Amino acid sequence: MSVVVTLKINDIDVSGQEDETILDVAREHDIYIPTMCHLDGLSSVGACRLCLVEVKGMNRLVTACTVKVAEGMEVYTETERLKKYRRMLVEMLFSEGNHICSVCVVNGRCELQSMAGRVGVQHITLPYYNPLRTLDTTHERFVIDRNRCILCTRCVRVCDEIEGAHTWDLGGRGIESHVVTDLNTFWGDSPTCTGCSKCVHVCPTGALFEKGRSVTEMTKHREFLPYLTMMREKK
Repeated sequence: MSVVVTLKINDIDVSGQEDETILDVAREHDIYIPTMCHLDGLSSVGACRLCLVEVKGMNRLVTACTVKVAEGMEVYTETERLKKYRRMLVEMLFSEGNHICSVCVVNGRCELQSMAGRVGVQHITLPYYNPLRTLDTTHERFVIDRNRCILCTRCVRVCDEIEGAHTWDLGGRGIESHVVTDLNTFWGDSPTCTGCSKCVHVCPTGALFEKGRSVTEMTKHREFLPYLTMMREKK
């Protein structure tokens, strides 16, 4: 049986189960912590680093989605240091990809775009990397535009942990990292893809979208998201 622990978040007394993360407890008490890679029902990987928080007594920042709460812990989520880091992280996501919002299928419905507004990024101060990334249109229903991918790995995790297909994975290293299908084959040639579209609809940007969608037309249908935890438990 899980033990209840008490802690402070932004000097507010809160409580949670010892097997819960800082993010879990914060959300239970309506305390906002930004995330991009996290989705309830999927494993937490701390890939985007936007949920970084300060914990008293720790010299380094920690990811709220992966660190468990502990008795007496004191957590801070909105310090100037954190705000600076989050702005820098969002800028890096824009500068390391090719995100041209005005010609994107999810313009106005993009989580990265919304996060930029939330953390105060109005323009990019970092140099653009302008990588040469591929676009795969071989699937009969969907497209992947790696120029807009932020490596959140939501598609990888939902395909593996919920659909059970493991069509998606990561290839390359460092700045050359990118999502691949079935050992780097074309998506249309995938022997494992079930065409369920879960990967498309959990993608936070316009990296995965349905064919036939033009600028601003793609709406991600996420009605199934509240059931991710249930689906994972039934596997």
